Amino acid sequence: MTLREGLMLPELVKEITQADINRYAEASGDYNPIHIDEAFAAGTPLKGTIAHGMLVLAFVSEMLARTFGDAWDESGRLFVKFKSPTRPGDTVTVSGQIDALSAESDIVLATCSVVCRNQADEVLVSGEARVRIPDRL
Repeated sequence: MTLREGLMLPELVKEITQADINRYAEASGDYNPIHIDEAFAAGTPLKGTIAHGMLVLAFVSEMLARTFGDAWDESGRLFVKFKSPTRPGDTVTVSGQIDALSAESDIVLATCSVVCRNQADEVLVSGEARVRIPDRL
């Protein structure tokens, strides 16, 4: 892949189920009832269960790892804001683009905008990713 400013990153699409959220609760140890107790969550201002924010960020990271490979694992950084909750039944699409490239000897620093939207085009998460890439990518 030839890196250039304005390059759109390959999108990642995921369907979110309550089972996914429950599995994430088990893996993370985060059993907050807003995530796993549908009766409790229905009585809150959110009106239902929501996915863990870190589960949604895992999808953002997956998209970046697919794009930048080991460079993302070794040097990637995310700076994001949560805008809206992700719910069971949502189809989330993670996308991004390279906004800036700068070179330091044999390393390129890519600064990317990233966004995660649901099927209604609501922004769930937005922010910036930075990754240091060896010049060979």
